[in-house]
Amino acid sequence: MKKVRVALFCIISLATCFFATAQTEKPAAGFDQVQAGIPSGRLDTIRYASKTVGAERRALVYTPPGFSSEQMYPVLYLLHGIGGDEFEWLNQGNPHIILDNLYAENKLKPMIVVLPNGRAMKDDRPIGNIYDRARVQAFADFEKDLLLDLIPYVEQHYPVLKDRSQRAIAGLSMGGGQSLNFGLGNLDRFAWVGGFSSAPNTQVPSVLVPDPDRAKTALKLLWISCGDQDGLMGVSERTHAYLTEHQVPHIFRVIEGGHHDFKVWKENLYHFSQLLFN
Repeated sequence: MKKVRVALFCIISLATCFFATAQTEKPAAGFDQVQAGIPSGRLDTIRYASKTVGAERRALVYTPPGFSSEQMYPVLYLLHGIGGDEFEWLNQGNPHIILDNLYAENKLKPMIVVLPNGRAMKDDRPIGNIYDRARVQAFADFEKDLLLDLIPYVEQHYPVLKDRSQRAIAGLSMGGGQSLNFGLGNLDRFAWVGGFSSAPNTQVPSVLVPDPDRAKTALKLLWISCGDQDGLMGVSERTHAYLTEHQVPHIFRVIEGGHHDFKVWKENLYHFSQLLFN
């Protein structure tokens, strides 16, 4: 098993908060590889009109094995990093395979997963200087595109539950920062939030969670994780420290020996997804 530090808050009640050091099971070998003889979900490419950007934009949508248009589903919006696009998770993280395998083990609540391009600009390809000011700003601008353009499209074209308690957001690196910023900044829209190795675009804690009491009651799950060998560890640590000080329920998971890569992010998706919508 891989040893990780996990800080769990308010598991028993909002008044009873504690730290715990625990062994978290490492995913079984092959958790991110195709397994023979199990049902598979479906991946679709969608194109939606973005008034925010003034252009048609693209996203991927994963529907679970056994998907039925007669059933209503919660939704996870899963975001990529600064050097990626809507295909980054798919090409390097095998999210559809990880989820297929978890469904085969009856470990997941059926959900739809949307993988958007988090760079809200007309030319949203990860080319040229990805750290250019306009391209970095486009990641912040995606908040409006997500809330006003993409989510309404998904809710119009898929059988999804529209209550905030049925909507989650998570991401890696730059997408982790987006997820914390957008999720915690829009608690009327999201009840489940995850930041995997969140980048410096993450707001400072006092801006991220200006009203800890509201966060305590609104959040179903706040997940923060990073590898202890990741140069961005300080971003997660400062957020964790603030949440701890203000007794905001959250899970803080430090992966020992973890770097800023998909080995960490795939394990995060594996564990985070199993907690969603329960």
